[in-house]
Amino acid sequence: MMTRAILWPSFALVALIFLVSLTLLQARMGHMRRQRPRAADLADSDATRAYFRPVERPAANLANLFEMPVLYFALVPLLLVTGLATLPQVSLAWGYVAFRAAHSIAHIAGRVRPRFVLFLASNAILGAMWIGFAIDIGFSAR
Repeated sequence: MMTRAILWPSFALVALIFLVSLTLLQARMGHMRRQRPRAADLADSDATRAYFRPVERPAANLANLFEMPVLYFALVPLLLVTGLATLPQVSLAWGYVAFRAAHSIAHIAGRVRPRFVLFLASNAILGAMWIGFAIDIGFSAR
């Protein structure tokens, strides 16, 4: 069991989320300096979305980091509690985080094709982690 080792890719994914949050803050603050908002620009959610449309990719990526990664963050405690945080799981976790980081870069840069491939690859790794966990649970029950 690699109890602490499974936490390092989790810390890295959390760091990525904070980094994208800071990227979003920087993009929005820069946009607000270049194009001062009027009251109408922030009157409701539709107006605010329209105002920030030129810098929406970091916001979309941040929202994306709270979709599929939720399944990763749900799996890590299960791996810890069951004692199934093995070297293969830790290796897959690092792969997942690496592909998520690459996906964030491609997403924010507007690179559609690489972003799609990276999204699929990260989801395949996450699926492998869950399948491996299910298999390990099945074998440990015998």
